[in-house]
Amino acid sequence: MIRRNQWRLLFRITILLISFIVTAYLAVSGLWMYELIMIPLIIYLVYDFWRFNKNIQDEVKQFVENIHYRDFTRSFNVQSSPLELQPLRKSFNEINDAFKTISNEKETQSQYLQKILELVNTGIISYEEESGEVMWMNESLKKLLQLPYLKTIHSLSKRDWKLYHEVMSLPLGKVTIGTAHVDADTFKVLLSATAFQTGEKRYKLIAFQNVNDALDETENKAWQKLLSVMTHEIMNSVAPIVSLADTLGTQVRNTHIESIKGENGKEDLELGIETIKRRSEGLLRFAETYRNLNKITTLTLTRMYAADIFENLLHLMQPMLKQKNIESEIILNDPSLAIEADINLLEQVLINLVVNAMEAVKESLNPKITFTAYRNQLGHTIIKIADNGAGIPEELIDQIFVPFFSTRKNGSGIGLSLCKQIMLLHKGSISVHSVVGKGTAFTLQF
Repeated sequence: MIRRNQWRLLFRITILLISFIVTAYLAVSGLWMYELIMIPLIIYLVYDFWRFNKNIQDEVKQFVENIHYRDFTRSFNVQSSPLELQPLRKSFNEINDAFKTISNEKETQSQYLQKILELVNTGIISYEEESGEVMWMNESLKKLLQLPYLKTIHSLSKRDWKLYHEVMSLPLGKVTIGTAHVDADTFKVLLSATAFQTGEKRYKLIAFQNVNDALDETENKAWQKLLSVMTHEIMNSVAPIVSLADTLGTQVRNTHIESIKGENGKEDLELGIETIKRRSEGLLRFAETYRNLNKITTLTLTRMYAADIFENLLHLMQPMLKQKNIESEIILNDPSLAIEADINLLEQVLINLVVNAMEAVKESLNPKITFTAYRNQLGHTIIKIADNGAGIPEELIDQIFVPFFSTRKNGSGIGLSLCKQIMLLHKGSISVHSVVGKGTAFTLQF
């Protein structure tokens, strides 16, 4: 159809051109009678050509007005229009449909974005920088500042002068903490700003977030976790002390005074009392150390034989191990193997690992915990605590050192994370190897 219209236009132009040539020829030849016939014909052809162009201009003008006013609802009638205008009207309808689709998509996206911004807890306001006219503000901001409406951002100065100046002086891309005043209440808000430009107008977008609740919640959780940590560690150390004291008390009650005076009984009693005293002092030092754990820059290092470390540990834990019928074994090929470490912190790590191992083997037929110390090929001192318990599932291996993660219902999830932290203080490491149904081994490398 477009090609057909092009031929028609070309035909009109050709007829008009031929008419001019013939009229000129008749004028030169002096055939004035025929000239009178050609002149009305030329006038008609010129008028028809002008009318054709005017119709096209009118159609284009109407289409431009629709675009200007974003009125894409009008449809140009193709069937009832002149043949030469049908391709143009058809093209206008196609452009209208395209604009209508784009407009609908933008409207949908705009409504979708506004719904999202209405749902967030962060207060948001957008205004034009030059005039200060507020373009949009969400419900969260209205509730936060108790402002039903703001015509301009400068209106905020009448409600909260200090906050207004903090907002106006807020640098782009930076986050600062401001103070909001609502009636008699004062609270901290996190302020952040960004800017964007549409056409020649520049807009600023400010986000307000109430951080008072977040700070209170974080502080509360921090206190709860700290209390959980301290309770966990104190109970882990107090339990074997109580068990050992109970054992010694039973021995004293069931033994005659004369036998206690014997050399062996006296030595056992003195050793038990010394163990209780030493571990109690260690527990007090641990509580003080944990309170300042993040401030530790140097450790109180002591060189101690691995054999003595295991002997002290077993003497402390033996009553609990015996009560639960758990067999213990020490594998130490080199009796002279020594470790340089903060003994109190290291002992706390070993207690944690033994308590975990005792929990792991409680369902085993022949529960056993093995203590091993050796020096590897790189010259690093290794201590290994292994059990033949239930093992740890593979998907949980990477999470067991995460603070407050626990596989036990009543576990606090801080024992192993604390062990890792203590080993890091020693410039060492702790790792785990476990097979479900066969057991678990924790390795300390110094």
